[in-house]
Amino acid sequence: MLLAGDIGGTNTRLGLFDRLPDRPRLIAMRVFSTLAYRDLSAIIAAFASDENVKGAKVEAACFGVAGPVAGDTAEITNVGWHVDARQVAKAFDIPRVRLLNDLQAMAQAIPVLRASEVHVLQEGAAEAAGNIALIAAGTGLGEAWLHDVDGRFFPSASEGGHADFAARTEREIDVLRDLIQRFGHAEVESVISGPGLVNLHRVTHVAPCGAENDPAAISSAALERRCAGCIEALELFVDAYGAEAGNLALRSLATGGVFVGGGIAPKILPAVADGRFMRAFCDKSPRFREMLSKIPVKVILDDEAGLLGASVCAAGLA
Repeated sequence: MLLAGDIGGTNTRLGLFDRLPDRPRLIAMRVFSTLAYRDLSAIIAAFASDENVKGAKVEAACFGVAGPVAGDTAEITNVGWHVDARQVAKAFDIPRVRLLNDLQAMAQAIPVLRASEVHVLQEGAAEAAGNIALIAAGTGLGEAWLHDVDGRFFPSASEGGHADFAARTEREIDVLRDLIQRFGHAEVESVISGPGLVNLHRVTHVAPCGAENDPAAISSAALERRCAGCIEALELFVDAYGAEAGNLALRSLATGGVFVGGGIAPKILPAVADGRFMRAFCDKSPRFREMLSKIPVKVILDDEAGLLGASVCAAGLA
């Protein structure tokens, strides 16, 4: 059996998987409120007490964590947890335990995703030996890519969400100025994330509309066409998201495809799929527009993609 985890600042998902040749099969899964537990070991102990998990012999475990990983240890950015893979292995008698950045873990799922688990924004034509890129907006913004090396994909993590925000229009320059005035710096995560949508809402409203501190409320008001300022905020968000996805495609030469993960894109899929995202994606130097127009671009619909990716990693360890 395999133990996989997707450790986020808000929720932690743990899953027990059966190792199969093509893709690990989920046996049992639970979602935990991360901050309700003192550390990862406490969550694993709670999961191990589940009736569907009791007595399972775990061969290997992998945990995707929302924070930087250094060897066998990691710091969970928004929680204050320190995670040590060696301590987890010893405490639960697991022969092999690995920690990955959460986007690096999600990237592991991409080669085994099914057609029903993605929504195609651009069909494109994937190059057989092309790299694959992943961008995912949620509470923060994550980026990763899979390098194709002799037909095998090797995922690499990054902290690209904390790179500088690149404004492309006069309105985005307004956003840039507001972010610099308030925070002293404008990073791309301050625009493309749940809190980023709130920041955009601040710029597009001269008076409160009742949704200003709630990304879900802003999105709903925009999708239902109830508030002009919310509509503009969501349009700015989708434009910036598409543009950054295009930037990532260029930086990683992702001719094998670009995948859009995270919790936000599936929830605002009508806004992402109406053409705005792909126009921003392709709106680069004329020398590269043809290349970008041929890259497959897909939204990951599966909420458990990070957990699945961690299980793929665990299968490799086993």
